[in-house]
Amino acid sequence: MDIRELEREKWPAQLLEIPQPPERLWVRGTLPPEETKLLTVVGSRAMTRYGQEACEKLIIGLAGYPVSIVSGLALGVDTCAHKAALSAGLHTLVVPGSGLADDVLYPRSNRGFAKEILKAGGGFISEYAPDQSSRVYYFPERNRIMVGLSDAVLLIEAGQKSGTLITARLASEYNRELLCVPHRIGDPHAFGGHLFIRLGATLVTESLHILEALKISPRLPAQACEAPSDLEDIELVIWNMLEEPKTRDEILRGSDTNVGELLTALVALELRGLIKEEFGAWHRA
Repeated sequence: MDIRELEREKWPAQLLEIPQPPERLWVRGTLPPEETKLLTVVGSRAMTRYGQEACEKLIIGLAGYPVSIVSGLALGVDTCAHKAALSAGLHTLVVPGSGLADDVLYPRSNRGFAKEILKAGGGFISEYAPDQSSRVYYFPERNRIMVGLSDAVLLIEAGQKSGTLITARLASEYNRELLCVPHRIGDPHAFGGHLFIRLGATLVTESLHILEALKISPRLPAQACEAPSDLEDIELVIWNMLEEPKTRDEILRGSDTNVGELLTALVALELRGLIKEEFGAWHRA
């Protein structure tokens, strides 16, 4: 169990800017590289199907960009955000309302998933001692760290009494851009997003809007070009699939070719300098 206290000089710089920075920090797993932008994703534990689809679409659309998804491992939107990040090949950072030891992580039902995050190269960070169990008041406390770490905060959905509203207000207090997903008129889960949009938050309907908020230049669409004439059949299939960047899982799902042969073709194309992988997504070089 690789839990270590993080030396203060190695703390994320933006976390030192908040009014009440933590006194100590423990980490587990891998923190995002310095050049990575951190997007904190928050929302209801009682996530709707619409909220899930919006969360997955927006995060998977960030594949191939230097973005880490920050959330709290709670059920609902938090879990959806972490899973979407892994599907997109993005780094994800968990800020739990507890210590980082296996037997205290909350919720208990996500402890197996926590191991998946670590195995995929993600990380955990907490101000609580490693063996400290969760407390009700730890969750609003940890939310200030989630916002403090971030370059922007994405609100998926929140009802009128949702604790997510407090986190969204912190974004304004900490001078972080707040991004909100719109919902149908009259939907109770729309209360938080629509409220903050009226107050000046950025309305988000596609991943490009998130990239703009994070000040990341989107890639230009790949120019139409003919495939090299000497490509093998499987290599040509991959080449044609990469008109737009795709994660390895998307490539595997998009072809009925044997997995081993497909992976061999990917390596061959990469060695020839025809394709390359960046931030979890493959694209034409």
